[in-house]
Amino acid sequence: MQTVFIYLTACFLLFNNPNEVPYSSIERAFMTNNAEAIVQLGKDKIALNILGKETVYNHSQAQVVLKDFFSKKPCTAFKLIFKGKETGDGCFAIGTFESKTEDFRITLHFVKIDAEFKIESIIIEKA
Repeated sequence: MQTVFIYLTACFLLFNNPNEVPYSSIERAFMTNNAEAIVQLGKDKIALNILGKETVYNHSQAQVVLKDFFSKKPCTAFKLIFKGKETGDGCFAIGTFESKTEDFRITLHFVKIDAEFKIESIIIEKA
C-alpha cells in the first residue's frame, strides 16, 4: 500500500507542478499563432510591446492585438533560446519567432502569483 502511495505522489508531482513556467505551452501557442492560449497564461493585465509600441492590455484587448500581429506575420518557427533562472519573484525567457518574411525576437517576463508563473509582459522586436 505504501508503494502505491509513493508512486501516486511521484506521478502527481511529476505531471502537475504549477510552480514551473509553462514553457512548452508557450512554444506551442506561438507556433500555432494562438493568441488566446498566450493571453490565458498571463496576468489580468499584460504589457505588450510590439515593434516599439507599448501598452498595457486586459486579456480581451491583448488577444486582439496578438491576433492582429499573427495575421500579418504568421509564425513558421518558434523556439525559446533562453530560459532565465526561476526565482521567487519571477523570471524571463527569450525566443526566436520566424515568419515568412521577417524574424523577430520575443522576450517574455514572468511574475510569480500564488505559486504560479504568469506572463507579465511580452516584447516583440525585429531580430
